[in-house]
Amino acid sequence: MNLKIKWIKAAPSVLLISAVAALSACGGDGASDAPLAITLLHINDHHSRLDEDTTTLQLPNAAGAVKAVSLPMGGFARVAAAISEEAAKSNNVIKLHAGDALTGDLYFTQSEGEADAMAMNTVCFDAMTFGNHEFDTGDAGLSKFIGFLHKDPQKCQTPLLSSNVSTSTTSPIANKFQPYTTVTRDGQKIGIVGVTISQKTKNASRPDVTTMFSDEVVSTQSAIDTLTRQGVNKIIVMSHVGYAFDMTQLASQLNGVDVVVGGDSHTLLGPDSMKSFGLSPEGAYPTKLTDAGGRPVCVVQAWQYSYVVGKLKVEFDSKGHVSACNGAPMVLVGDTFKEGSTVATTTDAAAYKKALNDSGVFRITTPLTETVTALKPFSDAKIALGSALVGRSSENLCLRRVPGVGAKSDVTRSSLGDICNRDPGVMARGGDIQQLVAQAFLLQGQTFGGADIALQNAGGVRIDIPAGDITVGKVYTLLPFKNVLVRITMTGQQVKDTVEDGIDSMLGSNGGTGSGAYPYTAGLRFDVDITKTKGARATNLEIQSNGQWVSFDTSKTYKVITNDFTAGGGDNYLTLKGIDKSLKENTYLDYADSFLQYIKKNPALSKPAATTFSTKSYRE
Repeated sequence: MNLKIKWIKAAPSVLLISAVAALSACGGDGASDAPLAITLLHINDHHSRLDEDTTTLQLPNAAGAVKAVSLPMGGFARVAAAISEEAAKSNNVIKLHAGDALTGDLYFTQSEGEADAMAMNTVCFDAMTFGNHEFDTGDAGLSKFIGFLHKDPQKCQTPLLSSNVSTSTTSPIANKFQPYTTVTRDGQKIGIVGVTISQKTKNASRPDVTTMFSDEVVSTQSAIDTLTRQGVNKIIVMSHVGYAFDMTQLASQLNGVDVVVGGDSHTLLGPDSMKSFGLSPEGAYPTKLTDAGGRPVCVVQAWQYSYVVGKLKVEFDSKGHVSACNGAPMVLVGDTFKEGSTVATTTDAAAYKKALNDSGVFRITTPLTETVTALKPFSDAKIALGSALVGRSSENLCLRRVPGVGAKSDVTRSSLGDICNRDPGVMARGGDIQQLVAQAFLLQGQTFGGADIALQNAGGVRIDIPAGDITVGKVYTLLPFKNVLVRITMTGQQVKDTVEDGIDSMLGSNGGTGSGAYPYTAGLRFDVDITKTKGARATNLEIQSNGQWVSFDTSKTYKVITNDFTAGGGDNYLTLKGIDKSLKENTYLDYADSFLQYIKKNPALSKPAATTFSTKSYRE
């Protein structure tokens, strides 16, 4: 290779980047490769949701009338089947998991990741990156999951990747992951770099204190540069940092990246035509951008909860540059259809099936028997415990992290879609179920030792509770983390500062963790104005006293019940973190069981009264 560098007056870092970019464009070792086409099959954020769900779509019947039709969706056995079948008819397949395999269902509560690992091994991914929830039970819990994943050394050994995670030599996960790996397809190497969201993992999960998370862009670029020096000129970044970050930070600021396969934000990408079925894509699949050197980059993500397998075909030219990328999210569904409680007629079912097949995004998929068999011991145990009936809701209890309709309102989480997202009460005050959980915790705190106020971070509550029966399994899916309730003695000013911390963290300020930090309180309510500066966003605070709402006194002392995660400063609740340990009492009350006990005492649930919501009003 005849490499000529034109010397200009610039900072040394600029010269280094220019040289690296030039080397990358030449293929590293000077040789030009033959053009190459690969197929990426990818998932992210399945969160231990291994069973199928039921969804409702808008589909035309045989007469052409659009109906609300319920049908099965997702399930890891469908993921495995889709990947197996699509891989069999595709060339140069690479199978990727972009993180957050763990936490979110009774499967994880019972097996600590073993069920997820057994299911994943029926796919055998070429690589997986760490999500923040992989650290929910510390390095020891992650090590246990890796052990399950690598249980049989003669079979699947999925590499675990993250370029920005470093550990002490004594960490249980030391030497069990790497910054990047390479795979070979048609004799050519493709580099795969992992990256994990930094602040959110440190502040919203539980990594060991000696486990460090460095800057996402810097660490990823370092890994890309290392691969480039090794002659690898095709680079996939497997990121767990969110769609917005993928676009504005990774794709646009990196040199030498070709594809970003993302996770964390639970983003559904796809054509606008999906809206006619009742789904809400947030961008194109793939989203086509350019890197810092002006080269094409393709960004993809595959929604959440074993609902979607992304399929992306990428074509490289002889220099290793992307010449084309195209594909679609495959939304995995079954072909049993109901209109309400009525099974669809044969002719209508045929029309519904045709509409799905013609959509280009839905994939009618039969679950893979091998995965069903691998999961059976875990599903039997889950059914035995989870099927116990504890109560019933007379109406939908909607999930929503943040009120409003703007960009911060995070409307991607609800499985009930527009039923909840367009609910006037939800838009005005936030999630019904988050509020109800806070109220349950207040009652539990009052029962055991006393409490004036309860605080629950929005992201600790994970699902809607649709109208109908409530089981043990649903409660533990709703509250899947291994948290306990902590009682803290606080001044009123500290309480107000804590509410401000949650709002500030929701807005992403100073290492904030995003929508999951938004505060839901019971026994305390306030107006929110996010256009103000920190300290002035929560106003008109009121506390409930003898059944009446009265002005909140910042000079008084209160007992606040919250989960141990926020009590320790999780989600950037820095005021709580700074309170002396002598003022914190661990009640050892499991937070999921606390809600379970609340339901047992109040088996007929409904939406909380508007006057009890912590957010009285919300200004965007």
